[in-house]
Amino acid sequence: MSTDLNWFKSSYSSDQQGDCVEVAACLHTIHVRDSKDTTRPALSLSPAAWDAFLGNLR
Repeated sequence: MSTDLNWFKSSYSSDQQGDCVEVAACLHTIHVRDSKDTTRPALSLSPAAWDAFLGNLR
């Protein structure tokens, strides 16, 4: 699955071995993963759940 997705690294992530998050958006699902270990499963969210998450960050 994750090899077919177009992953984007968070602009808040650093290259200093810190916390890194990548996101891949599809029509019906938003995928989120830890960029330090891409072999682990990604978290899959509905677009509504992703919007609610982002709204809580603001």
